[in-house]
Amino acid sequence: MKLFHTADWHLGKLVQGVYMTEDQRYVLQQLLQAIEKERPDAVIIAGDLYDRAVPPIEAVELLDELLGRIVIELNTPVLAISGNHDSPDRISFGTKMMESRGLYLVGHLKEKSEPVVLRDACGEVHFHLIPYADPAQVRHLLGDDTIRSHDDAMRAVLSRLEAAMDPAARHVFVGHAFVTSTGEPEQNTSESERPLSVGGAEHVRAAYFERFHYTALGHLHQAHFVRNDSIRYAGSPLKYSISEENHVKGYFVVELDGAGTVQVEKRELKPLRNMRRVTAAIEELETHPINDDYVFVTLVSDNPVLFPMEKVRAVYPNALHVERRTSAAAETATASADEAGGSVGRREANPIELFAAFYEQVKGMPLSDAKKQLFAGTYEELLREEGSAV
Repeated sequence: MKLFHTADWHLGKLVQGVYMTEDQRYVLQQLLQAIEKERPDAVIIAGDLYDRAVPPIEAVELLDELLGRIVIELNTPVLAISGNHDSPDRISFGTKMMESRGLYLVGHLKEKSEPVVLRDACGEVHFHLIPYADPAQVRHLLGDDTIRSHDDAMRAVLSRLEAAMDPAARHVFVGHAFVTSTGEPEQNTSESERPLSVGGAEHVRAAYFERFHYTALGHLHQAHFVRNDSIRYAGSPLKYSISEENHVKGYFVVELDGAGTVQVEKRELKPLRNMRRVTAAIEELETHPINDDYVFVTLVSDNPVLFPMEKVRAVYPNALHVERRTSAAAETATASADEAGGSVGRREANPIELFAAFYEQVKGMPLSDAKKQLFAGTYEELLREEGSAV
């Protein structure tokens, strides 16, 4: 059985105030062309179809267009789940009606999850579609008060699922989580993806997925495998942050033989516009050829530059950010001071730490542990309600 594994489309994404819809359409048309040419048995979308709980109308129309082309025109089943950016209610709407045409969308985690069964010449392949759900939701759904972390939640969900697995079938798991080899903390692969849990406890052990012949994951934006070749992140189809500058975007082609052995091939998607850094003096930059890439520009100058964005956009019309760096000596001194003081940027700081620092500055006293827990709970609830809006 041939599968296309993709994830993290983030339709409706805004980067530095610019909607990426045109760029998303461009790369996903390449995916459609590959589906039409190679005729896979199914296409997997492992969460974060949208970038926010209430996506703009252009994003909804684009998803409707893409799914219509794949499922109806190309007669290829789509197996998709909601991610932490999606609204489960929106993803789940009309799913029973659409399954008859081969569109399987799972928005809400269910207490008892039935697999989607597809068949090839070698027999049945069972697809287990497990959407994103935070530990509190899983704790309530399963009635298990011991579930406190994402690792606890995934272990509980999979223990129930595995008990009902047909040993004669091949099994594919589709999920949206932060999976690491042993559940150890790791840095996210992109600044554009928000944490699943405030203050940590978001990592899940890869060993839980060893019963599956292939595990198709979403959430992390850089394509890679975890622990072994059969547990993989497809990554996002586009760069959504300058932190993804060196990512190679695309999707996986997964071949599953009759014994359940997988062969995986990475296919690249070519962007309409690249996202990259440009570092130069303004005099040098003005000699560059005109280029449509999304660029983050650092102007190297010891003197102020008047109207920097206007000058940069004369060469790079889609420039997203411009900053000035004074000199190598000044940069070295600043870096040394930051290292000595242990400083981090606000984007990189833990939200709890930021609030605690603000509280202490305003109130003149440290934030208590009880208030930290209250803030963390309120903040996570707000993220669930607002989706990814920033």
